[in-house]
Amino acid sequence: VQLQASGGGLVQPGGSLRLSCAVSGSGFSINTMGWYRQAPGKQRELVAVVTTGGSTNYADSVKGRFTISRDNAKNAVYLQMNSLKPEDTAVYYCTIELTRGAYKEDGWGQGTQVTVSS
Repeated sequence: VQLQASGGGLVQPGGSLRLSCAVSGSGFSINTMGWYRQAPGKQRELVAVVTTGGSTNYADSVKGRFTISRDNAKNAVYLQMNSLKPEDTAVYYCTIELTRGAYKEDGWGQGTQVTVSS
């Protein structure tokens, strides 16, 4: 399985970005999809997740500003980020939980840098 994240960049405070993550490969089904982030000197933290059924969960710090969505037909997950703050600056990673045969495993993308600065 391969995950390719895109959409990061430099944005001013208050701006918006939309991250995308495309999943490729075969022989598995995708369960939960999500985004994590890691700021310099900090641990990786959960940003948002979306289940197969469309239920979502967000970190308190992004509630009301970020929206996670998925397109099951395209095996893709998105993160719409609005009202960005400097503290949102981090490398953002997409992740999935997948089922392959009788096993579940996690997949991770390579990360995309988001920098919020004036």
